[in-house]
Amino acid sequence: MRIRRTRSLLAVTALTALALTACENGTGTRDEGASALPETPSASAPATASPTGGSTTTPAEDGNKDGNKNGNNDGTKDNAKGDSKTPAPATPVLCNGSTTKVTAQPVPRPLNHMLLTVTNTGSKTCDLTYYPVLRFDEMQWVPRAAEETHPQAVVSLAPGESGYAGVLLSAADGSGDGGTTAEKLTVAFQGMTPNSDGGASATPALPAAGVYYDSSLTVTYWQQDREDALSW
Repeated sequence: MRIRRTRSLLAVTALTALALTACENGTGTRDEGASALPETPSASAPATASPTGGSTTTPAEDGNKDGNKNGNNDGTKDNAKGDSKTPAPATPVLCNGSTTKVTAQPVPRPLNHMLLTVTNTGSKTCDLTYYPVLRFDEMQWVPRAAEETHPQAVVSLAPGESGYAGVLLSAADGSGDGGTTAEKLTVAFQGMTPNSDGGASATPALPAAGVYYDSSLTVTYWQQDREDALSW
């Protein structure tokens, strides 16, 4: 009986030794310890899962998208808005002696009338504002304008077009006074406000015999049509 017990103890001891040897060879507890060590982080940033289950993006990719959206896209829109703005209207060009040719010609009808013709010789459309300011020779007064001839709109002349004004030189019934014959005429132009300076004056030639006028001297507002200038 003692011999059997001794053999049993020897067998148990041998099995225990084999178990310890296996652990020290990396197949037991030490392997579990090695597997618990933290993994080395990769150089690239971790991907973030898409909330909809689609493709994933990294924070760097999100940053690029935000940059494009908040930078280039917004800038382009701002530029587009700027380009789409309607430009401010240009300041009108005034017709005056430097951009037109002016003629003064007495007419048989109506009686004692003269026609002023202004032709745009410039390259831009110009405006004839209000009425011509006339000065015969060295006269010290300004002829009045016939208010009933005020047009509904400013007379605009494209290059080559003409505008007109009629001039009543003297009363047909002889009721005017201070009659005299003039040899020189100066036509002044008005600006955008009444009686303001519209630029260079013109000095159209008069007939060789001169032009007779008296205190009845009256002018019309500038007209688009010749007939309207002589219809009063």
